Amino acid sequence: MLAMVMFAMGCTVDAKKLLGHLRRPWGIFIGFLCQFGIMPFTAFALSLAFHVLPVQAIVIIIMGCCPGGTGSNIICYWLDGDMDLSISMTACSSIMALGMMPLCLLIYTSIWTSSNTIQIPYDSIGITLVSLLVPIALGIYVKRRWPHIAKKILKIGSIAGFALIIIIAVVGGILYQSSWTIAPSLWIIGTIYPFIGFSLGFILARIAGQPWHRCRTIALETGFQNSQLCSTIVQLSFSPEELEVMFAFPLIYSIFQLVVAVITVGGENLAGRYVAIIIIGNCLEKSQTLFTQIPTNKTNKLM
Repeated sequence: MLAMVMFAMGCTVDAKKLLGHLRRPWGIFIGFLCQFGIMPFTAFALSLAFHVLPVQAIVIIIMGCCPGGTGSNIICYWLDGDMDLSISMTACSSIMALGMMPLCLLIYTSIWTSSNTIQIPYDSIGITLVSLLVPIALGIYVKRRWPHIAKKILKIGSIAGFALIIIIAVVGGILYQSSWTIAPSLWIIGTIYPFIGFSLGFILARIAGQPWHRCRTIALETGFQNSQLCSTIVQLSFSPEELEVMFAFPLIYSIFQLVVAVITVGGENLAGRYVAIIIIGNCLEKSQTLFTQIPTNKTNKLM
């Protein structure tokens, strides 16, 4: 199902623009700083600020060190982001995670545990890459050869993708409902952490002079984390007793990253459209006033 959704997302990608982002990777570089600079450090700072248990601090930092998830591409489409930049950032962050995740975990978790304790599932990262790149490449090919068919696939796939995100969140919450009884601090962190990620990503992109639609894209790629990968790492690395106090956090984050993305990034998008409508309306009003004054002036000169 996910492969079909990413195939549909590939139908939005322009191969020339995608290559342009790879040749001039300014947006990708900003995303890299956000993904493996801002997010892990923010997780570390929140863990210290809320005085959470060591195993809870570790799962928060693991989430912060994960690459961007494919959910960001689906939400980016619905919020009018730069799909070419979004997909290139997701692919590059997944590749870079092979080296950056162990490094970030070594730096930020050393005060709570040994880095050897955490098992990074490189096979899961590889599967994520394949499930991302192959369907998108096929989608790009379809768009180039049969653009009218690509539009129909995109309509179906975009709706299915959004529905898939909701279904995964709901099913995860039902299956692991016994894990919801956790410390209030994890609920608070799971709520504000995505907001911090989206906000800092957006601000850094604006400081770097990126246009608004790319700022939205970089913000989404920063705040949206691969929560499924985080859950896999946690399950491989910790005992059932430890999982009871930490496993709910990836689920909490996955739910609130969707909610916060729609509210913050979507709100900025709507506000931008509202301002644009006001500006266009004012320009039209001034042009109408100017045209109505021209005949009057000519008549006065003739008289």
